[in-house]
Amino acid sequence: MSLPPQTITPVPEETVEVARAAFPKGNVYLQMRDEFGSFYTDDVFADLYPKDGQPAVRPWRLALVTVMQFAENLSDRQAAEAVRDRIAWKYALSLALTDSGFDFSVLSEFRQRLLAHDAGQRLLDEMLKVFKTKGYVKARGQQRTDSTHVLAAVRELNRLENVGTTLRHTLNTLAVVVPEWLTDQVPADWFDRYGPRFEQYRLPKQRSEQLELAETIGQDGLHLLAAINAAADRPWLREIPAVETLRQVWVQQFWCDNGQVHWREVQDMPPVGAWIRSPFDVEARYCIKRQTEWVGYKAHFTETCDADQPSLITQITTTVATVQDFQTTSEIQDRLAVLDLLPADHLVDAGYMDAERLLYSQTKHGINLVGPVGQDTTWQAQTEAGLDQTCFTIDWDQQHAICPAGHRSVAWYQARSHRDTPVIRVSFAPEQCQGCELRRHCTKGQKRGLTLRPREQYEVLRAARQREQTDAFKEHYRKRAGVEGTLSQADRIGGLRRSRYSGLEKTHLQNVAIASAVNLTRIINWLNAVPPAPTRKSRFAKL
Repeated sequence: MSLPPQTITPVPEETVEVARAAFPKGNVYLQMRDEFGSFYTDDVFADLYPKDGQPAVRPWRLALVTVMQFAENLSDRQAAEAVRDRIAWKYALSLALTDSGFDFSVLSEFRQRLLAHDAGQRLLDEMLKVFKTKGYVKARGQQRTDSTHVLAAVRELNRLENVGTTLRHTLNTLAVVVPEWLTDQVPADWFDRYGPRFEQYRLPKQRSEQLELAETIGQDGLHLLAAINAAADRPWLREIPAVETLRQVWVQQFWCDNGQVHWREVQDMPPVGAWIRSPFDVEARYCIKRQTEWVGYKAHFTETCDADQPSLITQITTTVATVQDFQTTSEIQDRLAVLDLLPADHLVDAGYMDAERLLYSQTKHGINLVGPVGQDTTWQAQTEAGLDQTCFTIDWDQQHAICPAGHRSVAWYQARSHRDTPVIRVSFAPEQCQGCELRRHCTKGQKRGLTLRPREQYEVLRAARQREQTDAFKEHYRKRAGVEGTLSQADRIGGLRRSRYSGLEKTHLQNVAIASAVNLTRIINWLNAVPPAPTRKSRFAKL
């Protein structure tokens, strides 16, 4: 489909007349169109379409429908129906009342174009450009970030269900691609074993029987992989995604000894976060955070939080569930820099904080990263009279340390920590420590040693820990709590915590659309002076 150049036409007069009569007190989509226009233009998505072919549905309309769709948590069919039968939607899209809209499949095709060109972020970025032009969002203000879990669009499977489902999925895929070849490769009893779905209630209950079935499935999978590798006339079979998934799952779940497949013990498997949990979404991962366990992804939302401005989402990062929060801090700030929306203060929780991120925020972007930092967990720091690192004088230029008793260190050298980060090891002479009157407050060994971060990280971390103890910090940091309400609103509006689609890229596109929908709702409420809803309390708690 091609995209011939066209301008965005005004709303037809008849549509305006009927919409004004139907909504005398206004409507969110009417006000959106009146205040901000269409948010999008065809030029923004021009590179998604070829130059030749049948004219496509206008992409600015599809982008706006995608946002409105997630603002009401509608399916593609429901959104296409809304374009046909809702006056407010026709007003927002510059459609005549008699316009019949488009087939629902066009929305899915539009999302595929966005994914193919890595253009999903434009839904939010273009909206932010309009807000920035009108002064509703600005750089060097205050912003806050938090994350939440996103469940993958797959069933949770135990290990036995997973291997059975993976082999069944591969067989179903090959049955479409090479049905004649597959029929010649598989025994007759496979049709009974892998025809029905693998459900928990159909599996054996005894542990010994489950182990026997697992190894039977493992042997069958090995047989199929061997047949695929032996198909010299069809080398492309090995490149089919389902076949590669089967191979990876078998490496994780089984081990082979002289052609005999054995079920791995859990302690012999890769880390649990690396397991493929479903053949239908190989990027979904298992994670646990406090009392929450899930298989899927993690969404990081960043929003403005200035007192005199509306709170608007400025950045979305979606990762697999096993990625730690602090690993995304720099990525979030780099993305905000591209949008020219860097904050002066970036409020985050402890998961996003460490010495490297504090230093990066200050030196790279001039950002004051605000949040609780990890505390010193040594016994000296946890004991009232203990002598922790802060009690030592560090001479970085001369590369030595002076202990509280006045002794000078005898060793100073570069090393690597257990996390493979650079550290500095400092140690004192045993004869100095053994006769020292402060020894019981300083060390339980023969001598005292210190593990220091590089100088810049050490100093920025120490300053952050001192700042954290002040009342000014506690008052300032209270603003971060509001981002949790944003995550709740995004879940209620667009179903944030459950992915509609399979895969990280599609889940991220969903999150971007949800964030755009939340921004649309919030800016209209702010313009109408609708105050944010207070935190709800139960009737009993109010007593």
